[in-house]
Amino acid sequence: MEALHEETPFDLSFHPSAPLVATSLITGELHMFRYADGLPLERLFVAKPHKDSCRAVRFVDSGTAILTGSADMSIVASDVETGKVIARLDNAHDDAINRLVCLTETTVASGDDDGYIKVWDTRQRSCCNTFHRHEDYISDMTYVAGSNQILATSGDGTLSVNNLRGNRVKSQSEFSEDELLSVVVMKNGQKVVCGTPSGALLLYSWGHFKDCSDRFLGHAQSVDNLLKLDEETLISAAADGVIRLVGILPNQIIQPLAEHSEFPIEALGFSHDRKYLGSISHDKMIKLWDMEELLGGPQLNHQNDMPEANAAVHDDELPEANAAIHHDELPEANAAAGQHDELPAANAAAVNHNQPTEADSDDDGMDVDMEPSSSNVSRSKKKGKGKRLDGFAPDFFADL
Repeated sequence: MEALHEETPFDLSFHPSAPLVATSLITGELHMFRYADGLPLERLFVAKPHKDSCRAVRFVDSGTAILTGSADMSIVASDVETGKVIARLDNAHDDAINRLVCLTETTVASGDDDGYIKVWDTRQRSCCNTFHRHEDYISDMTYVAGSNQILATSGDGTLSVNNLRGNRVKSQSEFSEDELLSVVVMKNGQKVVCGTPSGALLLYSWGHFKDCSDRFLGHAQSVDNLLKLDEETLISAAADGVIRLVGILPNQIIQPLAEHSEFPIEALGFSHDRKYLGSISHDKMIKLWDMEELLGGPQLNHQNDMPEANAAVHDDELPEANAAIHHDELPEANAAAGQHDELPAANAAAVNHNQPTEADSDDDGMDVDMEPSSSNVSRSKKKGKGKRLDGFAPDFFADL
């Protein structure tokens, strides 16, 4: 199944329970599609919630609303059935918003071009966490539920670990030679994999983020998107337009799965039942691929997947097979991403722009590396600093 946009799409998001998929466009438009077996994609509506490019889109509140983030620095909530704006949060960031990631049923994280990450709590109707350690745009984020942390990659070439419980940056890698474009957690929480413009995949050992532990050079061009299939394999989308099945440790390109005619791929996603893989590209197409056909057989029984929901369980849940590994270093992956009660309401009033990297009283199973020295490897100069909102958030989330 496929459908053509008039302009380039930047992001896509599948509804958590219904056969719906949304795309956001460079024009600021929001498109909604319905899909069904054996039928072409049905475009339900086209809305224009933003005056500038709409870079990020995510379904929230169990699919009752859809959030979009834009280069105009606003976050907009729209009705899923009509596309009409429910609520608008102008100046949510002081720079263009590049990423939106659902953390739990009631929390969403946004990342901007100046390296700021903000976490929004719909229960408290406010911004409850703010992190700023990156010198360039936030390229990707994934939520680790068991330790209540956000892993973020940036154009400055670093990976950061942002602790929601302590409202601080727990760890940050040294600057790599490449920008970091995408991130997933693999191998039962033991490895973090990042894509780069050179095509190399950087592998970090959990808890030891100062430098990568391995480099996999299997891609010829930029790896812009990574999507976890299971603990051993992921799906990569590269600038050459090819979607590949990739094995991690042992590192290997298992097989190409699909392609977008040599056009760079902007985003990947799974449908709620994991029957379809969705992709959008600079060819202005959205394509839905049948996973059983791609993999050449019945699907494995995987957990319900969102790219940002690579969870980690607490130390006492590690399997016996890992008993020889120190429990302070390897929290395991795949706890349910719905553990939103771990985000205390007390954080709603706490915003700290200079979070230390020293260890605190939280026992979240993470070794802390030394803070990297300053560097001028940032690929782009951005203006302005992210600041806490003044009076916008309560009305926004009340409407939502």
